[in-house]
Amino acid sequence: MAKERKIKTGKAVDVGVLRRIFKYVKPHRLNFGMAVFTTISLALISPIRPLIVGYVLDHYVAKTDSGLTAYLQSFLQSHPEMAGRTNENMLFYLTLVMVGMLLLEAVFQFGDSYLTNSLGQKIIKDLRVEVHKRIVNLRLKYYDNTPIGILVTRAVSDIEVIADIFSDGLIVIIGDILKVIVIITVMLFLDFRLTLIVLIPIPLLLIATYIFKNAVEASFRDVRTQVARLNSFLQEHITGMKIVQIFNRENAEMKEFEAINKKHLEANVRSIMAYSIFFPVVEILSSVSLALLVWWGGKSIMGTHTSPGFLATFIMYLNMMFRPIRQLADRFNTLQMGVVSSERVFKVLDTNEVIENTGSVSADTIEGDVSFNNVWFAYNDEEWVLKDVSFEVKKGQTIALVGATGAGKSSIINLLSRFYEYNKGSITIDGIDVRDYELGSLQKNIGVVLQDVFLFSDTILNNISLNNPDITREQVIAASKIVGADEFISKLPGGYDYNVMERGAMLSVGQRQLISFIRAYVYNPKILVLDEATSSIDTESERIIQYATGKLTENRTSIVIAHRLATIQRADKIVVMEKGKVIESGNHQQLLKLNGHYKRLFELQFKEEVVA
Repeated sequence: MAKERKIKTGKAVDVGVLRRIFKYVKPHRLNFGMAVFTTISLALISPIRPLIVGYVLDHYVAKTDSGLTAYLQSFLQSHPEMAGRTNENMLFYLTLVMVGMLLLEAVFQFGDSYLTNSLGQKIIKDLRVEVHKRIVNLRLKYYDNTPIGILVTRAVSDIEVIADIFSDGLIVIIGDILKVIVIITVMLFLDFRLTLIVLIPIPLLLIATYIFKNAVEASFRDVRTQVARLNSFLQEHITGMKIVQIFNRENAEMKEFEAINKKHLEANVRSIMAYSIFFPVVEILSSVSLALLVWWGGKSIMGTHTSPGFLATFIMYLNMMFRPIRQLADRFNTLQMGVVSSERVFKVLDTNEVIENTGSVSADTIEGDVSFNNVWFAYNDEEWVLKDVSFEVKKGQTIALVGATGAGKSSIINLLSRFYEYNKGSITIDGIDVRDYELGSLQKNIGVVLQDVFLFSDTILNNISLNNPDITREQVIAASKIVGADEFISKLPGGYDYNVMERGAMLSVGQRQLISFIRAYVYNPKILVLDEATSSIDTESERIIQYATGKLTENRTSIVIAHRLATIQRADKIVVMEKGKVIESGNHQQLLKLNGHYKRLFELQFKEEVVA
């Protein structure tokens, strides 16, 4: 698994991660270009309005001359059609110009907001598809070690944060910086000394911004960690709510949840504290700048060096300058939040826990001869679950795997379907190593019916077909009749359109098992695996399922894993396993004659059934 890189506090952004994020902009270049254009345009036209306001105040309200008046007067002289107008007309005209500038700014502001937000949403749509594709292709070993809630957080909330990189992050930051540069440049051009005086608090503001940025970045990483913990806890414990209530663990679970929730609160409070300190500091420093402007500007007005309009222009520029500076710190943190979330998402995308699909042979034409040859397998290094396992099953035969829990029976079917990779030996189908088959083709032709049937919150029809457009309603109904499940399905409200709710909660264990049998039947696999399919059902349901099993295994290579030995007496071969090894092999009669482990298990179960 790829190691997670950490962002060091104080580092503005991780350029490598940012560069990788921007690769997702490529399909949306037009949207991105338009967003950049509106952002830059907004930064360039915003400083024009204060110039017009100052000119109007000086030339048509206070009627004083100033440097600002001279600049704009020269512009008017170059347009004779405007120079001859009366003061009233010009005042009206310039008022309309100001309104027009406001409307123009509003249009660009709308375009900037819409384009940057839509760009972010388009990018996270593409990214979420890629993350989901990676998640569904991760091998089962990855899920053994990774809480589902963590993946939910990565695929949902972390990706949502990435959208902020575009909607409220890099593009907007560039626009804000450009706006500040333009404003300061204009101010320096208008009055160099006055500009330097009002910028005196800026170094203190930059220091405060740096401290604030680091504090919020640290608290954000903590918040994301606690969000992932909350998601993991809720995912797991809501799913297992039945166990919680059966064992009266509600109060204990509540205490554990409160502890996790408290840490989430503390992380958010630290972020709130940083904001609560920073924004008053910014207001104080902006007020200091304004006070310096009023003090120096007031002296200049009294000395006739500065006009009221000129002072009003500088006041507007101060407000326009401090607003983006105040927001820059927050937006830098938004950018960092997006980068941190991106790293978490990229960690999933970079995970190498996948089954290598290097095979090229199609499994669509397999006959079904299965052979395990000296197979060794361990979930963790050298902790062997299977030890030198060998057996064969011919086309159309049924082989049964018997043994105590942990003997390695389920590991055998996981290896056959390549959900896990074996360490030593070989597994072949029709004499070809399973690794040489194309993975999707192989798994499509091996049907698995598990003891713990998983049903989605959907209709019975969709749970059987899994929304495969190649499987029709008529095929599902026909398969249900063959398996013997059509009678109970037809009695449900809505029949095949009945919603079984999450995990099939509205059906009994036996009914869920029958649904899984139909599912396997309509997919028509060449090899069928039944994993303890009758171990948790009542006698009547077992009778129906035994009938369904006969239909499913007919003329099809089948591997049956079962605790109830009475259900496998007709198997062509029975393999007895213990602690990962094959200790006995043969048919039912042969194994009874051996007087070994199988006979003891059979006699023990027979006595238990007689007593029952």
